[in-house]
Amino acid sequence: MASKEQPKPLMPHATATWLVDHTGLSFEQIAEFCGLHILEVQAMADDLAGSKYTGRDPVHAGELTLGEIKTGEEDAEYSLKMHKAPVEVTRTKGPRYTPVSKRQDKPDGIAWLLRNHPEVSDAQIGKLIGTTRNTIGAIRERSHWNIQNIQPKDPVTLGLCAQRELDAVVAKAAKRAGVTEDAPVADETVLDTRSDKDKLIEELRAERAANEKAAAQAAQEAEAEAWLADKRAAEEASAEEVVDVEAAFAAPESAPAEEEAEAPAEGAEGDDSQG
Repeated sequence: MASKEQPKPLMPHATATWLVDHTGLSFEQIAEFCGLHILEVQAMADDLAGSKYTGRDPVHAGELTLGEIKTGEEDAEYSLKMHKAPVEVTRTKGPRYTPVSKRQDKPDGIAWLLRNHPEVSDAQIGKLIGTTRNTIGAIRERSHWNIQNIQPKDPVTLGLCAQRELDAVVAKAAKRAGVTEDAPVADETVLDTRSDKDKLIEELRAERAANEKAAAQAAQEAEAEAWLADKRAAEEASAEEVVDVEAAFAAPESAPAEEEAEAPAEGAEGDDSQG
């Protein structure tokens, strides 16, 4: 019997499906190798399983060898040995992954952080929620395309991050803000010394920059929509070509029947002419 500590395939159900369809191994051997119950393997063989799995070739994956499978087929009591244990998939560095069902909630979480924790930097928000600085800036400047429907909501409640992660980010941002707590006094003095003309120029520049960002984002969205439309059109054209090819192959099959139908007609004309 195989050791209980033997590693299991990376995708047990998919591997079992492939072994059922492509080998003569017994259900017991497949169940033992994949770490499944024999009734699960039986259900796969009888197409009674609740979920349909696409087979995964363990030979191609390096988990089994053809010789090992052949030995198991020749001896029903033989326990398959793992040739090479699968490599565990680990999370690499990169932006936080957010499920598709929750991505639409990101703007609400960003708005909540901007309103309740302005000391948190854009980089921290982006890492915490998994978004970009452009999106954060658009929500802050209220130039986001969906700004009218954005409602500030706690990102923890939305499931975008954990409470401990949010607390750690807020604490770090507060600590950093406390170091420069005396700086705003000098900033306010500078602001007070500016003339109305300078303030107006700065507001106009900010407005122009926001409009440029909005235009750039709209252009990107339009380009993405155009690409998607072209892709759908290409798929439809490809489907029509397949239908035309099938029709072209089907047409010659009906030709002999038409010739047979025309043959009696020609014979009938000959009889009439003789008469």
